Amino acid sequence: MATRTGSAVWDGTLKQGKGTMKLGSGAFEGPYSFSSRFEEGKGTNPEELIGAAEAGCFSMALSANLEKAGHPAKRISTTATVKLEMVEGAPKITTIDLKTEAEVPGIDEGKFQEQAEHTKKTCPVSV
Repeated sequence: MATRTGSAVWDGTLKQGKGTMKLGSGAFEGPYSFSSRFEEGKGTNPEELIGAAEAGCFSMALSANLEKAGHPAKRISTTATVKLEMVEGAPKITTIDLKTEAEVPGIDEGKFQEQAEHTKKTCPVSV
């Protein structure tokens, strides 16, 4: 299995500083700040990247599980909503909700839900 890296640089104080996060593969590099993380400022934030990782992992794992069950998917689209809240005076991710839409020929809703629940329990990023 592969080992992956990500890195971040932060310059300055918490509220006035700024930083850059990037993926080791070079596929993404983006700015982040106090405003982009805790307010509605421009740039990315760790929670957004965690959401993208969770959605990507879940979609791929669900595709694999559906194929193993004899129902290969044509398309899977997942959106992760990551909630950051203050818990005991510190910011903490409290929930990550996934919304998935998929085009899977020949599968009924019950079987699809069964595969989605199994995937939720076994997705490497979720565990």
